[in-house]
Amino acid sequence: MAVDRPARGMRFFRRFRKDQSGATAIEFGFVAMPFFALMFAIIETSLSFFTSQILETAVTDAARLLMTGQAQSASMSAVQFKTKVCDGLPSFFDCQNKVQLDVEVYSDYTAAVMARPIVNGQVNWTPQYNPGNKGDFVVVRAIYPMPTYTNFYGASLANTSDGNMLLMATAAFKNEPF
Repeated sequence: MAVDRPARGMRFFRRFRKDQSGATAIEFGFVAMPFFALMFAIIETSLSFFTSQILETAVTDAARLLMTGQAQSASMSAVQFKTKVCDGLPSFFDCQNKVQLDVEVYSDYTAAVMARPIVNGQVNWTPQYNPGNKGDFVVVRAIYPMPTYTNFYGASLANTSDGNMLLMATAAFKNEPF
């Protein structure tokens, strides 16, 4: 009888090895997590590019009011200018609470500050509103902290300590002689 026991165990092992009925589920289990992580990362990256382009377009359109002197002749305040930017943004932006604008005059383009205002993961800037006069070099910067959702194994699009990705749009121009 002692010889019969290992033979029976070998038959069971061979039968288990030949059974393929659960192979697809096990293979899917191996591939599912990386596949879905990659899909969500692609979707979030696409959404960030889309959101960035929308913000860039809204800032460029509103900056045209400054460049042509329409904002200066209408004595447009910083709040009114922000409203013009927000009018160009879709409803999924929380524009009034999260978008910040900075409008500054510089002596020339080389003196303009264009860097993203992040220091140690924190937004560090004091927004100004100076639309300038005719012939001035003006830089309009807008920032929007876009929430990020995917964070797989330390790979995230977030560049702030609170888990948001800071999007920035910039328009630099010389005011027309209005």
